[in-house]
Amino acid sequence: MNEFTPGIDLTGTDLELRSAGMKRHVLIVEDEFVNREILTAYLESDYDVLTADTGAKALEAVNAHADTLSLVLLDLILPDMHGLDILRKMKEDTKSARIPVIVMTSDTESEVESLNIGASDFISKPYPMPKVIQARVRRTIELSENRDLIRWTERDHLTGLFNRDYFYRYAGQYDTFHPHESADAVVVDISHFHMVNERYGKVYGDEMLKRVGRELRALMDASGGIACRREADTFLVYGPHRADYADFLDRLSAAAGGESRSRIRLRMGVYADVDKSIDMERRFDHAKMAADSIRNDFNTAIACYDISLHEKEMYAERLLDDFQEAIDQKQFLVYFQPKYDIRPDSPVLYGAEALVRWKHPELGMISPGVFVPLFESNGLVRDLDHYVWREAAAQLRDWKQRLGFCVPVSVNVSRVDMMDPELTDTLRGLIADSGLSFTDLHLEITESAYTQDAKQIIATVSRLRDMGFVIEMDDFGSGYSSLNMISTLPIDALKLDMQFIRTAFSEKGNTRMLEITVDIARALGVPMIAEGVETEEQMLKLKEFGCDVVQGYYFARPMPAADFEPFLLKQKATDY
Repeated sequence: MNEFTPGIDLTGTDLELRSAGMKRHVLIVEDEFVNREILTAYLESDYDVLTADTGAKALEAVNAHADTLSLVLLDLILPDMHGLDILRKMKEDTKSARIPVIVMTSDTESEVESLNIGASDFISKPYPMPKVIQARVRRTIELSENRDLIRWTERDHLTGLFNRDYFYRYAGQYDTFHPHESADAVVVDISHFHMVNERYGKVYGDEMLKRVGRELRALMDASGGIACRREADTFLVYGPHRADYADFLDRLSAAAGGESRSRIRLRMGVYADVDKSIDMERRFDHAKMAADSIRNDFNTAIACYDISLHEKEMYAERLLDDFQEAIDQKQFLVYFQPKYDIRPDSPVLYGAEALVRWKHPELGMISPGVFVPLFESNGLVRDLDHYVWREAAAQLRDWKQRLGFCVPVSVNVSRVDMMDPELTDTLRGLIADSGLSFTDLHLEITESAYTQDAKQIIATVSRLRDMGFVIEMDDFGSGYSSLNMISTLPIDALKLDMQFIRTAFSEKGNTRMLEITVDIARALGVPMIAEGVETEEQMLKLKEFGCDVVQGYYFARPMPAADFEPFLLKQKATDY
């Protein structure tokens, strides 16, 4: 099954004429006056009849009335051109290609050629009984209108490709007619398409989608298969298996960029040699997962679905299903990693960061690098954050009551949390219920959060600071903010991105940028906290640069509360 020629916009055409009970328009192309009159007499009671006695006049009438013509009755022998040439021109023009044509001739040998070019039916000369002609005209128009109605409902009106529902049906038919042929399910996404609309306007974005649609139709005509536009910037392709999709994607990328060759990135997910025992939508879910796996990988444009992605998908589903039970059963454990003030001769315990771990009863310890991004993308991170805050606050209260001593503990506040209108009330209630002071709980907010919905974020952070919370900008140096922006943000400390430390102290690293970053904190009058410090060399160098606080494996890994408690007791003994 090849991709069909796209239907045209039928607004204001025969479909509306039919629904309104109006007469359809029929064009009779016949050079013999008597024959024109006979046909007109047969049809004028039911149709608005137009006539033409030459090929040139016929094409002129078709072009002028292409949107409203329901049928053309075409004589093959005309004084200025052959009727088959007119038929070819009509079928090559997208405006007139939809108009059905009944060929009229006494040359029966032309019947097959007429039908092959695109004629809908054939009436021989001399003409048969009027009822026969009227029935053929009526039936041809009905079939054409039904075909147009189907095309109207099955097509995306912008690109001419199938819409999603019809696409899945036709993809199933493809399997029916190619039961032993390997097939691929392909998803093509235009990366950051919303930015194209914002930068260049919706008209430009629509033209880009049309170009991609035209190129997909050309590719389907050449190789077989079908395509659809599933969503604004997502296209689906189903067809014969191919070993290499690089050229396929190159052609689509060139079409998307157009003559300007704009830098438009397309990414493709391929589920090759699909398992035909699973339903069609599931096959494209697999292809979409492959495409999403390279969403932020700008060096890779094509990804293939394989067993590892399937296992990852099933694992992720298991974690999502088990989330609420994990909250209820307190499977999530809060670990504490100490922070040390390195300005004195001997480092002094400065505070700690609360970090979450998941001890699953069946899967064992699960890395936060696995479940935190998953919960962020599925909207569960807010519930997880609130859980960590409560557990951290309860532990702080316990240490204060039992030990009479504690250090501030910082907790992560995600961007999702920052968008919560009840955030300040939630944190105020947490402090009140725990009997803590606002300075006991430091709030870590990532640098990237300040750059999205900046006004709202900054307003919320300002209210939290006014309440007494200490605000630490986490992941500073990851490249999201400008110096001008930092100078105006409501922050009490800068926390250097861990990757920044690793890069600076790598084999080819340069610590000069690290020194400059520390100078920025000094200029702002806030302490610099460096996390991810693993060696004495790194710690001493940071101290030399003027860094204030260090966190990392050099001092201690994240640990359960019971293991962190001796650090508190040691510092308490030192202080007293």
